[in-house]
Amino acid sequence: MENVSKEKLVQMLERMWLIRHFEVRVMEVHSAGEFTGAAHPYIGEEAVAVGACAALEDTDYIAGNHRSHGHPLAKGGSVKRAMAELYGRVDGYCKGKGGSMHLADFSIGILGESGIVASSVPVATGAALAAKIQGEDFVSMVFFGDGASNQGACHESMNLAALWSLPVIFLCENNQFAVTTSYHDSVSVEHISDRAAAYNMPGILVDGQDAVAMYEATREAVARGRAGEGPTLIEALTYRYEEHSLGLGRVRRGEYRTQGQIDEWRERDPIDVLEHTLTTQGILTREECDAISKAKADEVDEAVEFARNSPYPEPEELYDDMWADPIPLP
Repeated sequence: MENVSKEKLVQMLERMWLIRHFEVRVMEVHSAGEFTGAAHPYIGEEAVAVGACAALEDTDYIAGNHRSHGHPLAKGGSVKRAMAELYGRVDGYCKGKGGSMHLADFSIGILGESGIVASSVPVATGAALAAKIQGEDFVSMVFFGDGASNQGACHESMNLAALWSLPVIFLCENNQFAVTTSYHDSVSVEHISDRAAAYNMPGILVDGQDAVAMYEATREAVARGRAGEGPTLIEALTYRYEEHSLGLGRVRRGEYRTQGQIDEWRERDPIDVLEHTLTTQGILTREECDAISKAKADEVDEAVEFARNSPYPEPEELYDDMWADPIPLP
C-alpha cells in the first residue's frame, strides 16, 4: 500500500465506479429493449480488472472473454465507444459489428475479447511470443474464468508460455461458477492457482475484492515478465452478483446458489473495500468518493446518449473490415 501513489489509487476508484455504473445502465437499457443479444454483467468483479490493469502500461496487451466490458474500461478504453458497440452502432469499437463480447482498441493494448471459452488465452500467449521474438518490452495479460481453466487451450498455452519463458500473465477470475457449475465440482485441486506448479511457474492466490492486492500481485508478475523470467498464473477470488448473462432468468438463482451466499459476498463489495481504504488512510473524504461516483454516473449517461444518437451501419458496409476479399452481396 505504501508503494501505491495517491493518483493511482484515485484512478482505480474512478475506473471501478465507471465499470459499475456502465454495467448497471447496460442492464437497464437491455431490459428496456434498447439493444438485444448477449451481455454478461461484471458487477462484483471490478477490482480484478482495475487492480490488474493499473499495473500495466498502455503498450502492454490484454485479452478478455465473454464477460469483458470491465477489462477494456479498466485499461482506459472509451466508455462511449464501448456503449455504442453494445447498441450495434457505427461509432462502436467494432463499428457495431462485434457487440458485447468483442471490444478492441489496439492503440491502448486491448487485443479484444471472445465469447468462445478460453479462446483468448492462446491469443495473449501469441502476443507474448511476438514480444519475445521482436525484442519488444511489453507484457501480455489474459483474463479468463474458472470454467475456462479446464479447457485444453488454457493448459496448452500455459505449457508453451512456461517452456519458452514468455512474458504473459494468466489471470483467472474465479467468480465461483461457470454459468451454474461450482468450480468445486469441476476442479480437482483446492485452488486453480495450484495448477501453476505443473508448468513450473508461480501461482498466486489473490483476494479479488481488493483492488490494491490485485495491483500489487500483478505488478510483481509484470516485473517478472519484463525481466525475462516467464509467465505467472494469478487466481483472483471474486464473485459475480448477477446471473451469468442478461436474460438467463433470475428464477434459476436458487438452483445453484443461495441469496445468503450472494449477500455474504456483497458484504465485501470491491468498491466499498477500496473506499474504506482511501477514507481511513485520509486519501479521500466520503464526499470526494461520492463525487467520483456521481461524475462516473454522468459519464455513463453521456455514453448512452452518444450510443443512441450514433447511426446503424449501412447494409453495404456488411463485409467492410471483415474479409480480405469480400463476398459479393446477392
